[in-house]
Formats: sequence, structure tokens, C-alpha cells
Amino acid sequence: MASKLLLSLSLLLLTLTLHTSCTTALAKRTNPNPTITTTTDFIKSSCKATRYPAACVQTLSGHASAIRQSEQQLAVTALSVSVSKTRSCASFVKRMGSVKGMKPREYNALRDCVENMNDSVDRLSQSVKELGLVMGKGKGKKDFTWHVSNVQTWVSAAITDQDTCLDGFDGPHVDANLRASVRPRVVDASQVTSNALALVNRFASKYRSASQT
Repeated sequence: MASKLLLSLSLLLLTLTLHTSCTTALAKRTNPNPTITTTTDFIKSSCKATRYPAACVQTLSGHASAIRQSEQQLAVTALSVSVSKTRSCASFVKRMGSVKGMKPREYNALRDCVENMNDSVDRLSQSVKELGLVMGKGKGKKDFTWHVSNVQTWVSAAITDQDTCLDGFDGPHVDANLRASVRPRVVDASQVTSNALALVNRFASKYRSASQT
């Protein structure tokens, strides 16, 4: 009798344990982390200030845990993503230069593009470091303006580098297939960089407004 009672209690305990586990798992699936959800909403709202909001949300949503709801971290992350995209594009274009049978003008266009994209990576990388300095201990409004101005100048120059790369593939002297391979990747990097600049500008505007109140 005692053994049957013990078995019944064990089965009941196992049933309750399984029910609790299933309920918890279901809750995790149906109720996502509220912090991540709130940050994603913050990213979507912020991306409305960019020229390419869909690309902005797509590239930044995966970094929600790092961004949280910080305007500065959002801008820094956007710049970091731009560095990654631009560097990847430069590597791809460089590999294209090793294709045999290429015309001299096409090879020169690829070479110049790689140079421009590498310059863009350098400017963007420096911008990430610079933006990390604006809110350091003891930084005043004058320091903030100086650092942000540097970032805005460098990111704008990075966009110009990317546009210059694209210019090299215009005209009939470049094979259509080569243009079709390179152009989408450069455009992608350029759009992400444009969005990053918009978020830097948004951060600067928000900071200045807050400092005046």
C-alpha cells in the first residue's frame, strides 16, 4: 500500500514538473524579453530619421542587447556595422581584381575602388573611436561639439569615398556583369554608412537639446 502511494506521489510530482517546464517554455516563446522588445521599438523609431529605414532596422536589430536605449550606443553600433560592411565590400572587390581576362580599365576601376573603400574603412574606424570619447568623464559641451564635428566630417568623407568607387564603374568601358557584381555591395555599404551619419546627427541633436534644458 505504501509503495503504491509513493508511486502515485512520484507520478504526480513528475506531471507537475513537466507541466511547469512546458508552461515556462511556452511563456518564453510567447512573451519575448521585454527589454529587447523595448529596444527594438527604440531602434525602429530612431531609424525613421535615416534615408534607408528598412536597412537601418535590419542591420541594427540584432544588436539590441548592446544598444539598449542609448542614443550614443545606437550611433556607435551603426558606425561599427558600417565599418564591417565596408571592409567586407573592399575584400570582395579586391578578390574580383584577380579574375583573369579583365580589361585594363576594369582592373583600374577595381583597384581604385579598393583604395577608396579602404580609405572609407579607416575614416569610419576612427569615427567609432572618436564617438566613444564624447561622453567621457569631464567632457563639456565644447568637447562634445569638437568630437562630434570630427565624426560628421569623417563619415561624410567615407560616403564620398564610396560614391567615388561607384563612379569608376559607370560608362560602357566596364563589363555589365562586373558592374552588377560590385555595385550592389558598394550601394549596401553606402546606405548603411548614410544611416550611420543620420544617427550620429540625431544623437548630437538630442544631446544639445538635453543640455539646454
